[in-house]
Amino acid sequence: MMNEPEKRGDILSMTKAELEEWMAEAGQKRFRAGQVYEWLHVRHASSFAEMSSLPKALRQELGERFRIASLKVQEVLTSRIDGTQKYLFALEDGNVIESVLMRYSYGLSACISSQAGCRMGCRFCASTIGGRVRDLEAGEMIGQVIMMSRLASERISHVVIMGSGEPLDNYGNLVRFLRIMGDPQGECLSLRDITVSTCGIVPNIRRLADEGLPVTLALSLHAPSQEKRERLMPIAKKYRLPEVMDAMREYYDKTKRRITFEYSCVDGENTSLEDAAMLAGLVRGMNCHINLIPVNPVRERSYRRPDRRKVEAFRDMLEKRGISVTIRREMGRDINGACGQLRRSYLLDSESS
Repeated sequence: MMNEPEKRGDILSMTKAELEEWMAEAGQKRFRAGQVYEWLHVRHASSFAEMSSLPKALRQELGERFRIASLKVQEVLTSRIDGTQKYLFALEDGNVIESVLMRYSYGLSACISSQAGCRMGCRFCASTIGGRVRDLEAGEMIGQVIMMSRLASERISHVVIMGSGEPLDNYGNLVRFLRIMGDPQGECLSLRDITVSTCGIVPNIRRLADEGLPVTLALSLHAPSQEKRERLMPIAKKYRLPEVMDAMREYYDKTKRRITFEYSCVDGENTSLEDAAMLAGLVRGMNCHINLIPVNPVRERSYRRPDRRKVEAFRDMLEKRGISVTIRREMGRDINGACGQLRRSYLLDSESS
């Protein structure tokens, strides 16, 4: 029986130090690692053949030992309202993920996925239907940023890890992604311009606080009480609200980064003035900002978007209590802009064909 060929490692997931170590073991000069790193993270080369400053033999050896995580554009939707673009990317193993590119006055912002699917089970989110298939490698997360930058012919200035998946459920690859993205000799993106969203995995919130990575942490809160949060988010049964809030306070104390609370407004569930008053009490005294998000309807769920006036009244109540709050600007609302909607449609079409 023949042995299967060894799977080539994802070189986009490697730090510069790891590349230097490999070069030394391969009998190459260490400075070659810096050249490769520049080709990958500054010039965004898509193949080893492009790396013209390297000897041909080294390029060949790199190709035999490694791969550059590649994503294929499966579908792209462009909003006629604001130009937001939503990409469906096919991974090398056939899984699909989605990413969103948004243009603001300060530059391009990329919203990327951290997993194929999600196992958090949030009732109003399309990403979690079907569960988690697998974690993404750091290189596949970086690849989303690189691909959108290449397609836009412009570098990305901000990254939000708020697409499909729970980033803190893929902790090791998330931290690797952040270190590579923030490397001054690599992607050189300020970590202060990266936001990590979480449903509230308490142990990993505390771990992230100790990593020395000054990213903005956004908690998917979605309810002002334990009871209501459990109805919307099954993960709340494992990590109770007081424990989650304590972890978020600890994150601020250690990083001094203002906390963001994401609050999806679901009609009849969490948008009463009583809910607003409870929410104000919950975050009182915290250096935080609340982002109200009118929920996008998902056809497999019964949840509805509240009337705009109801959301504005909710915001006004928070502002009267001295809370910093905004209603999220709806980007790409005409192209299934919410997390998981495009991927879910694609999977349903594939199953029926």
